[in-house]
Amino acid sequence: MTLDIDTIRRAPKVLLHDHLDGGLRPETIVELADAAGYDGLPTRDPGELRDAISRGANRNDLVLYLETFAHTVAVMQTRDAIERVARECAEDLAADGVVYAEIRFAPELHREQGLSLEEVVEAVLRGFAEGASGTDLTMRVLCSAMRQQARGREIADLAIAYRDHGVVGFDIAGPEAGNPPSVHLDAFAEVMRANFHITIHAGEAFGLPSIAEALHLCGAERLGHGVRIIDDITIAPDGDTHLGRLAAFVRDRRVPLELCPSSNVHVGAVPSLADHPVGLLARLRFRVTVNTDNRLMSATTLSDEFMHMHRTFGWDLPDIRWATVNAMKSAFLPFDERLRIINRIIKPGFGTLGADG
Repeated sequence: MTLDIDTIRRAPKVLLHDHLDGGLRPETIVELADAAGYDGLPTRDPGELRDAISRGANRNDLVLYLETFAHTVAVMQTRDAIERVARECAEDLAADGVVYAEIRFAPELHREQGLSLEEVVEAVLRGFAEGASGTDLTMRVLCSAMRQQARGREIADLAIAYRDHGVVGFDIAGPEAGNPPSVHLDAFAEVMRANFHITIHAGEAFGLPSIAEALHLCGAERLGHGVRIIDDITIAPDGDTHLGRLAAFVRDRRVPLELCPSSNVHVGAVPSLADHPVGLLARLRFRVTVNTDNRLMSATTLSDEFMHMHRTFGWDLPDIRWATVNAMKSAFLPFDERLRIINRIIKPGFGTLGADG
């Protein structure tokens, strides 16, 4: 079955791993930079800026990749700017056929002009509500702490405080190497005591120890990326696969993998899309989900990512439906709300495209 991008765009999709400050429209960056007096942009032409940021991010190194966020974070320092970015994020996702999204950001990065953490979160929530209004899209927030900083407990408390207002979980992000998640054990313990949700960036730039620590010490329910679980899977010359103890644990426990194929290539976690383990992990029936990570930096959309899966691994609509249901099952929404979206939006939506079952 040959798919086109328009068909994939019409399919109701679910996005679990996407950074707010990694998905700005280039035109918005230029306008906000002019308003804020920020003169650090390499160009003020939106098209050239898009290309420059994408080239800057595609350097096969996570630390270099993260450097490109200096421009987007710099223009997200006022309530109006943050609200606009959030509103446009929701509008762009709805236009791409996304029906449920958990968008993460680090509130601590948006306080250079005196905003409180609470004001930052509330601006994001307002923008999401405005942008999703009148669409099938449900937007939720993940609050990320920066793993190289010492504010994990403060951000965990913030996430918990807004749990009834649109925040659904806690995350840590930033450079993995040298910044293990266990540094923030007090934050994770507080989230677990509150019966709240945890996802952790793990197994992207760093390997199996990062994954094990996230799961066994820090209580992660999902793995942000988790692509390096492939290091614990052996493929014999005859094609047979053998799962190591950690890989078997992840599959047996149905731990969701928030895979971001294009981004994983751009940060050097895998050499190319053809070499990405998402195809193997899907065949082995891990809890695979497909995500964008940073739509601006990787010049992608969720529809684009699924088109890559179609062209590279031969995925058809039932495969995309499978990954979408995986993602919705793994969302941090209450169980009844997840079922409602699966049964009333996702299944009927794929059914109209001929992917029943």
